[in-house]
Amino acid sequence: MTCKSIKICVVSSKGGTGKTTTVANLAGLLADLGHRVLMIDADVQPSLSACFALQARAEGGLAELIIAADCERTISATVHPDLELVRSNDPKGDLRTWILHQVDGRVRLKHVLERIEDRYDFIVLDTQGAIGPLQDAAVAAADLLLSPISPDIISSREFLRGTLGMLEHLRPLARYDAPVGHLYGFINKMQRTNDARSVVQALRQEVFAPSRGDISILDTVVPEAVAYREAVTQGVPVHRWRPARPVAPDAHPRATMLALVRELLPHVQTERFRSDLN
Repeated sequence: MTCKSIKICVVSSKGGTGKTTTVANLAGLLADLGHRVLMIDADVQPSLSACFALQARAEGGLAELIIAADCERTISATVHPDLELVRSNDPKGDLRTWILHQVDGRVRLKHVLERIEDRYDFIVLDTQGAIGPLQDAAVAAADLLLSPISPDIISSREFLRGTLGMLEHLRPLARYDAPVGHLYGFINKMQRTNDARSVVQALRQEVFAPSRGDISILDTVVPEAVAYREAVTQGVPVHRWRPARPVAPDAHPRATMLALVRELLPHVQTERFRSDLN
């Protein structure tokens, strides 16, 4: 019996919330926990494609994966074990127009990924910070959605107006066997200020009512910390971040990312890392 992968789409209608960093860190951690992971860069700005060095670069990328349904010449291997990548290779945004004019455009990526879902335990998709056909296709392909939310009023309002509005727009895809997955939001880039704490409290108490069954707000909060920027410079997921000075285990971002995984994916075992983990 084959095991189908879990597809996670990191989504937000606002740029700068930390979607790409979240994808890289989540996917990298899952790989180091012993899972086979594929990252898909579905953003016209290929930031995710540049996060990790490649061990083997595929000839094609996202455009060929969607248009030609080519699953063999589009997957690159990163230098991190069991962590692979479909690169973004559509700098002019032509793929968005192609999806828009195809009868099955918004559900095509979903059906293409079904061909390779037995190869991976997790497929994690990055998206652009703008609503459109390419983001729609990534959302439709996912089993669950993860949305980083910055702790400020503007970001929370944009989440309500843009991200949740986009989900409502895509509800009819359920008729085509592509129901919109459950959305999990989490506070990202949390600052140690009274204003940020007040915004988070308001978000939890007023904006995200527990009665909304299609949305959950995770308890895990990802802080604003230099470690996340330095990990990008080091070319590693943040749980592999090497600080200049020793830090306590509970202060290392590894603890935060593990808490996020435990809450988002409670069935995942988080006790054993790869033996080569630094």
